[in-house]
Amino acid sequence: MAKYCSRLKLDELVAIDVHTHANISTRVARDPCSIIFDEAMAKHFKAAPHPTIPEAAQYYRERKMAAVIFTVDSESQMGHQRIANEEVAEVAAENADVLIPFASIDPARGKMGAREARRLIAEYGVRGFKFHPSVQGFYPNDRKAYTLYEAIAEAGLPALFHTGQTGAGAGTPGGMGIRLKYSNPMYLDDVAADFPDMPIILAHPSFPWQDEALAVASHKPNVYIDLSGWSPKYFPANLVQYANTLLKDRVLFGSDYPLLTPDRWLKDFAQLSIKPEVRPRILKDNAVRLLKLTECTA
Repeated sequence: MAKYCSRLKLDELVAIDVHTHANISTRVARDPCSIIFDEAMAKHFKAAPHPTIPEAAQYYRERKMAAVIFTVDSESQMGHQRIANEEVAEVAAENADVLIPFASIDPARGKMGAREARRLIAEYGVRGFKFHPSVQGFYPNDRKAYTLYEAIAEAGLPALFHTGQTGAGAGTPGGMGIRLKYSNPMYLDDVAADFPDMPIILAHPSFPWQDEALAVASHKPNVYIDLSGWSPKYFPANLVQYANTLLKDRVLFGSDYPLLTPDRWLKDFAQLSIKPEVRPRILKDNAVRLLKLTECTA
């Protein structure tokens, strides 16, 4: 077992992508149900085939970027076998010059989920947690999830939540049963109020609830917004305005790789009306501060 220990050379990095997915395991065969799901996602985003975690590391290394990487535990709701959090953390530890491991635990796991979170923090050094309310089928402010949040909050780690419409299941019959209502960012206002010391990242422009996301983030100082999953040329004007002003220290670069590549995202971001002094904050500086990134000397 390798415990994650950052080897990031922060001065050499041009950006930190806080939202990338590990969809392909190199240790176990792919779940046939996951293949169907991933193919539907790739079709929706017109994306290339998914890479393995080591391949993703090399991709970011070539671009002098770092990436937060995670799987999504949707076993309870979707019936898809998850990639083990241990694999994500161990491969990230082997590629600690570019990868930052987050874990994903379905809140339906209850107290066992909280135990898993504490073990992953203590033994594997994971640096945060990913939730996807729509594919996990829960409201973020459901008290049943609070046992898991408590484990994350006591470690001072961030929790990243998918918000808004999702490409997951889009265009398929019934949307694969995925319900958008769970990903309204307003439900995270309760979580931010109840866990004021736990950083919360609202992932994606939160269509059709962008105003709700901005309201929560501007009201609760522990709430951040990542800009993943959309090309910047489609960002709504109010999101750009807040990124330039009130939320300039709490907006983060995220791509949603491999569904949206950082190459495309950054190309379109260069054309966006973002103040010159704000650009480096979004691309790297805000993530460095939020994730408390320093090179490990242990």
